[in-house]
Amino acid sequence: MIRLIFGGIYFVLSVIICLPYHLYLWISVKKDNYKGWYKSWRFVRGYFKTLLWFAGTKIELRGFENLSEVPQDKGILFIGNHRSYFDIVALQSVVDRPLGFIAKKEFQKVPFFSWWVADIGSLFLDRKNIRAGMETINEGIERMKKGLSLGLYPEGTRNHGDTLLPFKAGGYRLAEKSSSAMVLVSMTGMDDILENNKPIRLKKANVIIEFSKPYYPHEMEVKDRKEFYNEIPNLIQEKLDEHKQ
Repeated sequence: MIRLIFGGIYFVLSVIICLPYHLYLWISVKKDNYKGWYKSWRFVRGYFKTLLWFAGTKIELRGFENLSEVPQDKGILFIGNHRSYFDIVALQSVVDRPLGFIAKKEFQKVPFFSWWVADIGSLFLDRKNIRAGMETINEGIERMKKGLSLGLYPEGTRNHGDTLLPFKAGGYRLAEKSSSAMVLVSMTGMDDILENNKPIRLKKANVIIEFSKPYYPHEMEVKDRKEFYNEIPNLIQEKLDEHKQ
């Protein structure tokens, strides 16, 4: 409970006290998209690392060297399983380049914090409005062309089961149409930080984050690309099963 209290205090006070810096980052993004996202990423990354320290989280990285195959100024679409609110926190804290996320539109309503999420280049997707959703994806494609990486959770919601929920493949176009790399991310133990703890509390947890080799959907033949997209959940599930061994 002490971790939760101190973590909550740090979260709220930091978000509010640093609001003037948010304005600076917002202006920076307006002036030069990539430089602004880079500044925002470095700042938010440090904030998230401290939050994980408060939670007592230890991260085991696997396959991190695969990211070096893609130049740091080139965007990567990270496709991962979704178990916790801390998925975004942990992934943001370990990647080696500016990273935003495709988040639910409802998340845009979170006071103050949603501003910081937007600073790093994140987009808010309205899944109930097809036209608006397509506009969001198209904006994401343009941002990736400028070098921003994006994180996508195709399950659409947090899943605490042993098997993955059906993946929604619409977001894969982000990599395909921007000619960017796609990296699969398999994360284990993330919900042990918060969601699995009753009553609600932060708890020390050992988590695993594993990165696949980069894939390039735009270089694949149409048939091969469709087969790859269908295989993505299985490739992630295989790694998750290995993590349990």
